[in-house]
This record gives sequence, C-alpha cells and structure tokens, in this order.
Amino acid sequence: MIQELKNNYGHLFENELLEEINSVATFKEVSEGNELIKPGSYIKSMPLIISGAIKILREDQDGDELLLYFLERGDTCAMTLSCCIGHHKSEIKAIAETDSKLIMIPVGKMEEWTAKYKSWRNFVFESYHKRLMEAIETIDSIAFLKMDERLLKYLKDKTKVNNENVVNNTHQEIAYDLHTSRVVISRLLKKLEVEGKIKLNRNSIKILSL
Repeated sequence: MIQELKNNYGHLFENELLEEINSVATFKEVSEGNELIKPGSYIKSMPLIISGAIKILREDQDGDELLLYFLERGDTCAMTLSCCIGHHKSEIKAIAETDSKLIMIPVGKMEEWTAKYKSWRNFVFESYHKRLMEAIETIDSIAFLKMDERLLKYLKDKTKVNNENVVNNTHQEIAYDLHTSRVVISRLLKKLEVEGKIKLNRNSIKILSL
C-alpha cells in the first residue's frame, strides 16, 4: 500500500505522513455500482481515491437523487471530512462509478494530522474548496442551464471520469442523476443523436462529438 500512496499522494505529503497513513489505514476495493456511504449513517473513515471514480449524490425525502460531483484519483470528499470531524450523520450517498481502489483513514486521525502536518492541513482545505466549487457549479447548472445543456455537461463529465467515449447508463439512470424524468432524457438524447453528437445503443451511449 505504501507504494500506491507514494504514487498518488507523494507529491502532496511528506514521507513521515505517508508512513503514518500506511500504518493506520486500510485498503479497500469496491466494484462498480457498490454503495459506500448511505444517508443517515455515521462515517468512521475517510477515503483517499487511488484509482477509479466515486459519484456523490444528494437524496431527498422521497428517495429522488441529484448528482453533486465525481471523485477521482487523488481526491477525497469534503462532505465526508465534515462528517468525520463533526461526528455528524452523512447527508450524501456515495456510489462507485467504476471499479475503484480506496485507502480508508480512521476518523480519529483527522484532527491529529490537521494540527501536526501542514501538508495534510493544506490538502483538507484544498479539498473543501474544490468540492465547494463543484457543488456551486451543480447549483448553477440547475439554476441557469436548460436541461439539454445539463445533459451535455453530464455526458462530458461521464466521459472524462470513465476515460472513454461510451456512457454505460440507461436513460432512467441518467434521469435519476439529473433529477428529471426518463421521458425528458430520452427525448433529449434522441435529439442529440439526430444532430450526430451521439449514437444510442441498448443501455449505452456512444459519444461522437459534444
């Protein structure tokens, strides 16, 4: 695990901190579609993403979801940090977008390392800032973008995260992520196909030009 830590976080953390992480953290592999965090649960460890991607969603009282942002290699989740430090219940859902490898750090080390290591403190603050900006971007897209523009942004984000030009999601799954109806998504996807921007297949979408 120490080598993966150095490969992914060696440019951020000093060797002493990397050794500490290696001594207390646990390695975890999750398969695509697995749920890592449920709303209302207490979070006992904070993830560092080694590979893959995790999507963070907000769920309302009716169980409807809204995609907030993706976590990729080298990231952590600010909302997870907040829950860990404040001992609050989770207000988000985390699901593996792809097969992923994580390093899970115990909650008890959060405050200790924030006081002890400047590099960790900078990492935490930068993570808060990055996730906040992504959350604001999500709010802006809901407030200011039309649904077809939100769909285009969603498809671009998915191809970036998955590092391929095929989005393996059903129309219903996309509708859940964008908090709209399947009928609306199907209509807009068909429009994009007519425009030559995508090719619709069964349970997948090939991106031609966005």
